[in-house]
Amino acid sequence: MLRLDNKAALITGAAMGIGRGIAEAMLNAGARVMLIDINTTALDACVRELSERHHDRVSSMTVDVTKKAQVQQMISATCTKFGRLDILVNNAWKGAGLARIERQSDEQLRGAFDMAVMAAFWAMQAALPEFRRLGAGRVINLCSLNGVNAHMYSADYNAAKEALRSLTRTAAREWASDQICCNIICPGAASEAYQRFAAANPANAAAMQAANPMGRIGDPLHDIGPVAVFLASDDCRYVTGNTFFVDGGAHINGVHWSPQPGD
Repeated sequence: MLRLDNKAALITGAAMGIGRGIAEAMLNAGARVMLIDINTTALDACVRELSERHHDRVSSMTVDVTKKAQVQQMISATCTKFGRLDILVNNAWKGAGLARIERQSDEQLRGAFDMAVMAAFWAMQAALPEFRRLGAGRVINLCSLNGVNAHMYSADYNAAKEALRSLTRTAAREWASDQICCNIICPGAASEAYQRFAAANPANAAAMQAANPMGRIGDPLHDIGPVAVFLASDDCRYVTGNTFFVDGGAHINGVHWSPQPGD
């Protein structure tokens, strides 16, 4: 198993789903982890459970990542708490629901970009001096096959995630000489968001699972988490600017995505 001993990570959207899976995988690998979420109730519950096994290697902050000052503060606080920051995982997302392009509002599109792009942009800028001080760093940004394949009824999400993917690849190029590796994970996992989608669109969810080459939807901890651990590790020092589809091969032939947009 790859190890992250003596490393410090910050993970946004960490209270549930894929963020929590990545957090637990990194804790299992020996990292100290700052859990970031806007949902204080879910965050406190997550911290209580993880602290039972990982004790003082778990810390948390309630943060609205669409607020620049709060993003900058979470980076500063993590450096103060752990004495360093080696790994930044931008995962936070709160969607507005499915809708056709003509029914999406300006506020919905701007909100998606604030959540996915601006939040990561601010966090990456704030973390850069610490990465340079350490002589290395890891940025892992969570994007989506939805954007790559331009799935219907989620234009806000698709556009924001593809913009984040481009931002990540540009940072990988600009920061490579600083030994900072920036990579993207496009996951397919049974997170709370997926479960809500499946409950609202059971036939579509069943078709997606049946079409998956591995015949199942991934697990946030056991399927997504280990890939994030690799990307965060010293063994990833020569891997940057890549998009990793961690989806059981669903991206190979595409995903049967035809939910009901609700209108």
